Amino acid sequence: MAVPSESSALATRRLKLWIRMLGVTRQVENQLREFLRVDFDTTLPRFDVMAALYRRREGLTMTDLSRTLLISNGNTTTVVSRLVQDGLVRRLYSEEDRRRITVTLTAEGIARFEILAARHRELIDRLFAELGDEDLDALRDVFRRLRDSLSAQDA
Repeated sequence: MAVPSESSALATRRLKLWIRMLGVTRQVENQLREFLRVDFDTTLPRFDVMAALYRRREGLTMTDLSRTLLISNGNTTTVVSRLVQDGLVRRLYSEEDRRRITVTLTAEGIARFEILAARHRELIDRLFAELGDEDLDALRDVFRRLRDSLSAQDA
């Protein structure tokens, strides 16, 4: 039986780390989805749209919203339509080009999102309670390095 090379062993460890990261991400996402469904009768995509619009109070075009969330225009339209029905988001049509639609949170949407965001933060705090300051600093630094490395590879 051949002994794996150092490079091969490192590659295997990196693969195992990726699988663990993905597993943790899925666990957290599943708990978030369940929390939003049960406690607020909403979905993670709706929360994400509201969060993006909360950060950009002046609103976003549908195209910019799709790009920001990395989802298709069709999915964005579906989520926004539901939020409009619920009175949380409004569509503003451009006077120059009726195809250009900007969406913003309504006053009710802002109030609702602030409640959602506070509870979301509490849940994340509970889910990551095992991590202290040193862990958080170390993970932040590692993920920044990894993000920067991946960005450099894309360039």
